[in-house]
Amino acid sequence: MRMIQLLENIAWNALSGPHSKFASGNLRARRYASGFSPIAGFVDARHPDLDALAPLCEPGEHVYCMDWTGAAPAGWNIDVDATMYRMVWDGAMPGDDPALDAVPLRPVHAVQAVELAALTRPGPFGPRTPELGEYFGCFEDGRLVAMAGERMQAGTLHEISGVCTHPDFQGRGLARRLMEALIRRQLLRGETPFLHVMKDNDSAHRLYLRMGFRDHCEAAVRVISRR
Repeated sequence: MRMIQLLENIAWNALSGPHSKFASGNLRARRYASGFSPIAGFVDARHPDLDALAPLCEPGEHVYCMDWTGAAPAGWNIDVDATMYRMVWDGAMPGDDPALDAVPLRPVHAVQAVELAALTRPGPFGPRTPELGEYFGCFEDGRLVAMAGERMQAGTLHEISGVCTHPDFQGRGLARRLMEALIRRQLLRGETPFLHVMKDNDSAHRLYLRMGFRDHCEAAVRVISRR
């Protein structure tokens, strides 16, 4: 399947492909299992079968989905209705950064990673999210102060995600350097980095454009819940 086709329904292509082992669901709807990022995908992203998703979600549980608009069917709430940019790497190979003191994140770091994500809100994140790919963090005095990692994967596409820095440590370029280290590793493996950024996060969007990403499309992103 061509890269553009994979991008058009990236959540489903990840959940029914390389990440099927982390997912639960059926032939119409799938989601990451409990403990991972609460993201759902549908075989037809623009006409999601929420009846097929319902048995996979607890009432009131917030689940992220993308690429569809319009009213939700009976029994569902749309708690957040927003737009994001889906961006694909179009730059040169980042240089090696031997001065970057980055540590691979392991289950022992899960509590700190969840706390940092809850503080900075880089997107849906669970204690097992770092199991989806490579995650790296920067620590000071045993404290996780910045991290970045990989989430959805389909074909050669590999998402950069969970990018965040504690407010007390911003302005040092830590998150950017972690991203560039991940991008370099992905390119060396023959993969194509991509990411999502909220449309209203103008500073991050401009940074990613300067780094070498390009806009692929604007996509709907929603947080929904069963009533």
